[in-house]
Amino acid sequence: MNATSRKELPLPGTGGRPDLRGVTPPADGWQPGWLLQAPHRLAFALAMLVLVSAALWWFLVQWDRFTGQLGLRYLVSPTLTHGAVMSLGFIPLFFAGFLFTAGPKWLSVEAPSARQLLPALLAQLAGWWLWLAGAHLHTGLAMAGLALATLGLLGMYLRFWRLLHQSAVPDRLHATVVAVAGLIGLLSLGGLLLAMLAGRLDLGATLVRSGLWGFVVVTYVAVAHRMIPFFTSNAVPMIEVWRPFWVLWALLAMVLVEWLAVWAEWAGWPAGREWMLVRGLFELAAGSVILWLAFAWGLVQSLKIRLLAMLHLGFVWLGLSFVLAGVSQLLGLRTGMPLLGLGALHAMTMGFLGSLMLAMVTRVSCGHSGRTLVADTLVWTLFWCLQLAVVLRIVAVLLPEPTAVTALAALLWAGVCAIWGARLLGWYGRPRVDGRPG
Repeated sequence: MNATSRKELPLPGTGGRPDLRGVTPPADGWQPGWLLQAPHRLAFALAMLVLVSAALWWFLVQWDRFTGQLGLRYLVSPTLTHGAVMSLGFIPLFFAGFLFTAGPKWLSVEAPSARQLLPALLAQLAGWWLWLAGAHLHTGLAMAGLALATLGLLGMYLRFWRLLHQSAVPDRLHATVVAVAGLIGLLSLGGLLLAMLAGRLDLGATLVRSGLWGFVVVTYVAVAHRMIPFFTSNAVPMIEVWRPFWVLWALLAMVLVEWLAVWAEWAGWPAGREWMLVRGLFELAAGSVILWLAFAWGLVQSLKIRLLAMLHLGFVWLGLSFVLAGVSQLLGLRTGMPLLGLGALHAMTMGFLGSLMLAMVTRVSCGHSGRTLVADTLVWTLFWCLQLAVVLRIVAVLLPEPTAVTALAALLWAGVCAIWGARLLGWYGRPRVDGRPG
């Protein structure tokens, strides 16, 4: 099998399909009713709306900081607003697309319809739009937005927990991890609302980071452990599925330490240079293990296949984020303060979470719209623009005056999200190009 043919492998289990790149979709035009034809259409479409809104909003904030021309006023801290919507806003909606498409197959249960998911997902969309608007207009709007988003997330995970309860398959480990992570996410989001009501912004920021590690990263790690080796073995000769459960437990343990560290920092214990030394050495070791795992899962072999390479390179960012976090702790021993904390955080969020989001959502959207599973020139270019944005955001941490570079990184991020979102929103509102249902 040559490299070209490997790029065009169909989604496992769907059978061979002709290459439909360039095929004009049926001339029905874009219709919102198509969003209700499958859970991933609705969930991904609403996620895109939150993602693009949040990305454009954050660029405007950074532009205002750089130029002072917009005169934005803030009733909620823009850092807290940004952290919440980027961690707990659009990502759970993307999760919904996966959980109610792949999840029922993992569990051998009947999937809910998009109409059944509609109230919970719309509540999250409305909630996060109110959160962004309320940050500038009225704190009451922001609080109402958080309440709506929390109710929507609750409804979404109640349905997933029901699927897990109905399942009789022996291997439910990945789905169980995802369900437990969802509980942490729900507690974090609800806790953020209570912290805001109590005026405890420090606790609110901690709850956002708690949800990021305990909910979002845990879910990503569980899905990566299950899917990256599987996709690789189906696309690359001589690569077998290798995903022993001890690897998953090791990854989760690394994430658990970071989650506990979030709360330790908030409580003020442990502290001091001894803690920074121990944590720095741990993070360096964890990052090294993750980078080794990336190679063990076929990083080098995947580079010939764009869509697969995007998954593997995104996973590499998780290892690099741990390494940067460790270096940050060790370099800060002299002053008693980590030096690259935001750089490591954005390597994980923009690099790991953002790259895998771009790769996985593109893959599912291609496969379930009747298109060939390839990263075409547009997607490949967007992926590398995203990598540049990550690098710029990390570099900004090292600069004495980072405002301009941070604004440039925000512009790249917003541009990638807007172009990618516009393309896939166009797909979700139209029939499949191969004429099949779904």
